[in-house]
Amino acid sequence: MGAHTDTDARHLARAVELAACGGWEVSPNPRVGAVVADAHGRVLGEGYHRRAGGPHAEVEALAAVGDAVDLRGATLYVSLEPCAHHGRTPPCTDAIRAAGIGRVVIASDDPSAHAAGRGLGILRDEGIEVVIAEGAIVTQARLLNQPFRKHARTGRPWVRLKAAMSMDGKVATSSGDSQWISSEASRALVHRWRAQLDAVAIGIGTALTDDPRLTARLDPPADRQPRRIVFDSLGRLPLHSRLITETDAGDLTVVVSRAAPRAATDALEVKGVDVIVATGEHEPARVRCALDQLGATGVTSLLLEGGPRLAGAFLDAGEIDEVRFFIAPLLLGGRSRDAVDSSGVDRIADAVRPLSFDCEHVGSDLLMSARLTEW
Repeated sequence: MGAHTDTDARHLARAVELAACGGWEVSPNPRVGAVVADAHGRVLGEGYHRRAGGPHAEVEALAAVGDAVDLRGATLYVSLEPCAHHGRTPPCTDAIRAAGIGRVVIASDDPSAHAAGRGLGILRDEGIEVVIAEGAIVTQARLLNQPFRKHARTGRPWVRLKAAMSMDGKVATSSGDSQWISSEASRALVHRWRAQLDAVAIGIGTALTDDPRLTARLDPPADRQPRRIVFDSLGRLPLHSRLITETDAGDLTVVVSRAAPRAATDALEVKGVDVIVATGEHEPARVRCALDQLGATGVTSLLLEGGPRLAGAFLDAGEIDEVRFFIAPLLLGGRSRDAVDSSGVDRIADAVRPLSFDCEHVGSDLLMSARLTEW
C-alpha cells in the first residue's frame, strides 16, 4: 500500500534524509531515520540512528517529542521497518506501542532473518495502521543500506571496486610504476572511503609492489580504521611489510589457500595477523569462501583496491556491487595491465551493465561510478 497523502510523502522523505545522517558508526546496523507527526501533519519530533548500540531512530524521534505530548492518533514515519527483536537495545515495536502511536508509515523492508515483516505484524496485531510506501522513495531508502541489506541476505559484505587508470585504461606503466596515476584530490577521497567502510582489500601483488599501510589518513584523524585484508594464496606477505610493522597487526587479515606453507601462516599468526583459509576449486570460489568468513565476523562493507587479478576474481565471482574508477588525463601506452583481469565475455551482449551510472570531476580526474546490484 502506498503513502496516502502529500503529507505522508513529505514526512517519509524527511525520514530518509535523516537516515543519511547516520555514518560508519552505525555499522553493522542499518541507517534509519524517523519523524513523528500529529494528526494535522505537524512535526512533533525526529531522530536518526547515530551509532551501533545506541537508541534506534524511532526511539530518538519519540524522545524528541517528550513525555508531555499525547501521541494517540499520531503517525510515525520511518525509513526502515521497526525492529521487533531484543538486540543491544529493546524492540522498537515496544516503544511504538507504549507511546500510543496510531499509524506507522515505512519506506523499506528489513530483509534480516529476525525481521522480514515481523515487526509490522506485531504492530498490526496491536491495532496500529501500517502503511508501506511504494515508488522512488523505496529505492532511495534501500540504497542507503546496501551493505546492510546484502549482508542480511547473503552473509557476505557489499563490495566497492576502486581503481585509478589512464585515459587508455592502464593502471601502471609497462615497468609496473603506478604511483601516482590519480590526483591528490582523488587519493584524499579514497581515504574517506576507507574510513567509511568496514574493510579494505588488496591482492598480494599490490602488497609486494606498493608496500601500503591501507589506513585512512584524514585531517582531522579518522575515528576508526578499516580492517585491512590481503588475498595472499601462498602466505608470501613479508613480516617486515608496513601492513605489519607500522600498523596494528591485529586489524590485518591475510586470506590464504590450502597451498600456503604452514610455516608461513604460523609466522603471520605469531605477529598477531588473523589468517583465514579460503577453499574452492578456483579463484572466484575462494573469493566467495573468504567473503563468507569475513561476513561472519561482522564485515558488511569492503573497499576493493586491487590489483587487476583480484578484481577479476571478484568480478567472475559476481561479488562486485559498485565500481568507482578514476580516469586520469594521461596516456601511458605500452603493454601494461588493465584494471580488471577477469575471464571476460565473448560478446558485447553479455557485458556487465550497471543499474546506474554517474560521472564527476575530482581534482584533475574524472570519477566514473556505476552501481551493479541492488539489494
